[in-house]
Amino acid sequence: MNYLDLHADTLTKEEGVFHITEEALLAGGCALQCFAAFVDPRKGEGFSRASELADAYDKMCRSGQFCPFPEGMGEKICTLLTVEGGEALGGKLENLGRLYARGVRMLTLTWNLPNALGFPNFMNYGGVHGKHGALLSRETERGLTPFGRECVLRMAELGMIVDVSHGSDKLLLETAELLKGTPFVASHSCAASVHAHPRNLTDGGIRAIAESGGVIGLCFCVSFLSDDGSEEGQRAALLAHAEHILRTGGEDVLAIGSDFDGMPQSPYMRTAADMPRLLGEFSRAFGSRIAEKIAYENALRVLEDVLLP
Repeated sequence: MNYLDLHADTLTKEEGVFHITEEALLAGGCALQCFAAFVDPRKGEGFSRASELADAYDKMCRSGQFCPFPEGMGEKICTLLTVEGGEALGGKLENLGRLYARGVRMLTLTWNLPNALGFPNFMNYGGVHGKHGALLSRETERGLTPFGRECVLRMAELGMIVDVSHGSDKLLLETAELLKGTPFVASHSCAASVHAHPRNLTDGGIRAIAESGGVIGLCFCVSFLSDDGSEEGQRAALLAHAEHILRTGGEDVLAIGSDFDGMPQSPYMRTAADMPRLLGEFSRAFGSRIAEKIAYENALRVLEDVLLP
């Protein structure tokens, strides 16, 4: 079964075991892989860094089995360039157009720190688990800034997908209201009702994305899924999050958003080559038709609706 993955940080990974390689994608059956240009606010990165990573993406697409979406669908591994972090705009609306011209087709509005566009899931980020290992408080009051609202509307005009992963609950709902039915996504998120991590989506957020016609990319990050970090614990947690998102938002809302190369290695989903084992679990749990929608069809529908009108 082929799959489409909405989020990976391979472009900015510099060392260690890579979850994504050309060989692993081919072994896993990847039809389309989104590559995020992560702009790190802790390093003061902005538009120039996003441009550098776009250059790296272009170089990658000129080699091996890769090609930019929608070229070569079914012949090579299709790819899509995204940006993670509104810092890439440098506070200038016109930079959205510049990024679009470079091939960027999705923007994650925030990462884990507030920026000019809005506020993240965490009230005070100090690492995934905060200081001294304690999970940080969930941001519930602050959402998009006025500039962020301008950006969301401009993205809709350009035909660029709005991604609310990492965004606060209010940011998500305000995005839904601004877009009024235009599909938007949470490219790499899980369900807060299954595991109460601040990075996970509330049931209201799941329903808002589903009602827009958008999708949620199920994230493989161990700490987002469960306190049980064992192989079996992670397998069971992925199924539990998938089942809850399907039950809450319907069979058209769930997709894959691995966060490969942006997280510690999972004992269950070690690399992209392990995708068939997860998709097999989905087939057994939900039936082959729904598994195919999760793996590929739901996300492809959103890409085609927004990027290829």
